[in-house]
Amino acid sequence: MTDLLDQPATTLQGEPTTFGGLTGGKAALVVNVASKCGLTPQYAKLEALHEEFADRGFTVLGFPCNQFGGQEPGTSEEIASFCSATYGVTFPMSDKVEVNGPGRDPIYDRLTAVPDADGRDGDIQWNFEKFLVAPDGEIVARFGPRTEPDAPELRAAVDRLLHK
Repeated sequence: MTDLLDQPATTLQGEPTTFGGLTGGKAALVVNVASKCGLTPQYAKLEALHEEFADRGFTVLGFPCNQFGGQEPGTSEEIASFCSATYGVTFPMSDKVEVNGPGRDPIYDRLTAVPDADGRDGDIQWNFEKFLVAPDGEIVARFGPRTEPDAPELRAAVDRLLHK
């Protein structure tokens, strides 16, 4: 089984890399994102979290996905433009991926094996499900789509990870 950090990935700009290349060796909050979802305003709080903790070795990492209600229909260029213009997103993002089903990206094979605080693992529930990943690739926490990026439990988990 290949290490999570070594899993192939493609940037939103179409550049081949790895999961570790996307995170830049930092702790990361990995989120399957969508531009036309009721939860899309979470982008603003994700960017704020990214900016607040960036100097402590943290990044948010977005994985656009169109599997939930067709809520990420755009091209890579359209996604990048929307995120930048609407929410000022500066955190790294991958090319569009599938997070469930037979076409699930191998990165999400690893992530979905980890249970959330209620013990639920497996398929992604909806857009904006979140995974906290240590710099060494260890998946340390999973949060549901409705857990806001500024939720106390999420912020505490990020803080604990950055103090290790």
